[in-house]
Parts: sequence; structure tokens; C-alpha cells
Amino acid sequence: MNKIKPLQIGELIARIPIIQGGMGVGVSLSSLAGAVAKEGAIGIISTAQIGYRESDFDEQPLQANLRAIQKEVQKARKIAPKGIIGVNIMVATRQYSEYVKEAVRAKVDLIISGAGLPVDLPKIAKEEWERLKSCGEAVKMPKLVPIVSSKKAMNVILKLWDKKEKVAPDAVVIEGPRAGGHLGFKLEELQHMDEMNFDEEIQSIIETVKPYEEKYGHKIPIIVAGGIRTKDQLEKYIAMGADGIQVATPFVTTVECDADKRYKDAYIECKKEDIILVKSPVGMPGRALNNAFQKRIQKEGKIPVTSCHACISHCNPKEIPYCITEGLIQAVKGNVEEGLVFCGADAYLEDRITTVREVLDRYVGEQ
Repeated sequence: MNKIKPLQIGELIARIPIIQGGMGVGVSLSSLAGAVAKEGAIGIISTAQIGYRESDFDEQPLQANLRAIQKEVQKARKIAPKGIIGVNIMVATRQYSEYVKEAVRAKVDLIISGAGLPVDLPKIAKEEWERLKSCGEAVKMPKLVPIVSSKKAMNVILKLWDKKEKVAPDAVVIEGPRAGGHLGFKLEELQHMDEMNFDEEIQSIIETVKPYEEKYGHKIPIIVAGGIRTKDQLEKYIAMGADGIQVATPFVTTVECDADKRYKDAYIECKKEDIILVKSPVGMPGRALNNAFQKRIQKEGKIPVTSCHACISHCNPKEIPYCITEGLIQAVKGNVEEGLVFCGADAYLEDRITTVREVLDRYVGEQ
């Protein structure tokens, strides 16, 4: 493959067919997303406890988070006025609908949603978009992009979006078992992921999507994610029928990443055996660094929760192994031994601080 084609999602055209994965808390905010968008790829801001630096975050986390969505999107727009900027919103987020509405109000280009099945995403986004239009605001409907890890999940979303809202996804992210953060697999599957033929699952999902492309008369781009590190891998997935890739871990060790330098150094200094599968309070397995925080959980069973930040639906502070918000905030601020450091399976391969441009060049060279 000589020239890699742009990624087109409706009228949005990214010169580089790469979406930067959303990473929370605070790892992918305006600095990283703006830099990625400026270079011609798609920059994504994570809304997970995005307002953790706001003065009223402890007292009013929802209000702080919604305010921060507006701030971070605006800052990213200043960095990349002509770039494509989106947000990642976890379905597991408490008051999920409020985050979706705020993203529409912030005039993002796309909303990517996983950590659960985003079955209500089209309804929420469309209602807010129509409300804004009725008030005379010039606002485009954001592109809606679910994250799936199985044909089964894809089927559920396609059927429900079709039946309830008469729409199909604008694009789909297929996230594989080598990704970081929350994973859409059973723990046993992840423990034997080398035996998993995930390429076959990708092909099945692509075939599942095709009838909906025909029904709705538009292409539904497929973006593959999870442990993709080279141009050869990008070309392989495009040859399989994908239209682009999502990349997260390699962007952590960039100058532009919003996390503290000590967070980035934790990736650079870690070894393969330091990366483990963990139980997340979200109810999904995750992948993270095995630091003092994780060893304490392994030894004591749980870290008592002293206050609730209203982050996750169906979360009972008395039952969870630890507060995910506290763990992630500690880490992104640089307290990497006492915090939760999510990472991809290949984080140990990052060996220096780079730039967003250098990361993109790994995949596409000079375009």
C-alpha cells in the first residue's frame, strides 16, 4: 500500500485514518486531542471525571464535569480550528444522558461511547440537537460511534438503533483484547487472548454491519483498536475491510499528552510483567500497571472508599474494591504508585517521550 486513504465519517474527513483513543481521567484532554486533530487525525477528549481540576469538583462533580467538557472542547478547537474533535463518554457513567447532551451543546464532531452498550445514545443526542435547533442555534448533529468487542454486541446495537430511532451508527470502533483501560471481554478470555482469533471476530462484525449500510444508504466506517503499533498492522486491517484504526497507548508518552510526566515515565519504565489484568469497579476487567496501589488491593482485598464522586452507575461505595475516580486522579497527577495506571498490553514497548507527529508517522509516514 503506497498511499493510505483518509478516514471519512459522513462529511468529516480525516487526512490520517487514525482516531486517538479517549483516556480518562485527564489523560486525553484538550492538549492531546487538539494536537492530534491539528496533525490531520481525529482527537478525542475523555469525559470521565473531566472536571477533576475544577474548584467545586468534590461538592458538585456533575456540574464540574459538564463545565469542563465545554472548556476542554473550546481549548482543543483553538489548537486545531479546522481539525476533527470528539469526546469519549462511558455508558457506565452516572447521568450518562447529561454528558451526551453537554457534548452536543459543545458542538463536538463525534461522540464515541463504550464501557457498556450505548443503546440510548441516538435518542439522547437527537433530542438535544433538535432542542438546540428549535432555539435557533446553528449546531450540527455529532456523528455517533459505538465501541464493540463482539458480533453479539454489534447486533444488539444495530437492531435497537434501527428499531427505536431508525438510524445506524455513523462509524464503529471494534476494540480488541490488547487494549488498555476497560475491556469488553470476560477475564478468562483475556487470560488466554493469544488463543483468541480476534481477526475472525472483526470480519464477522464487518459482515454484520453491511446490511445496515445498504438499508440506510451510507457507509459505516470500521475502526479497529487494541494493540496496533505499526503501519503493517494498519495496512493489514484496511486490507481486511476496515477504514482506520484507534490508537491510545502510544499517545500517552508524547509531549502533548495531558497527564503528568511521571505518568508517562511509568509507561517508559515498566516491563512486560508489570502489566496485569485488574478488576474494575465499573464491572469490567481492565489492564493496568501492577504498582503499590494494585498490590495493596491484592493483599487487603479492598481500599475503603471515603467519599463518593458520583461517577459510575450502580456503584455501591461499600461493596467496590476501590474508588476508581480517586485511583485515576492520583495517577494522572503523578502519584503513580498510589494510583490506578491503565495501559495497553504493549505499554512496555514505549521507551521514550515522543510527539504526536512522531506517533502518527509510525503508521503513515509523510502523507
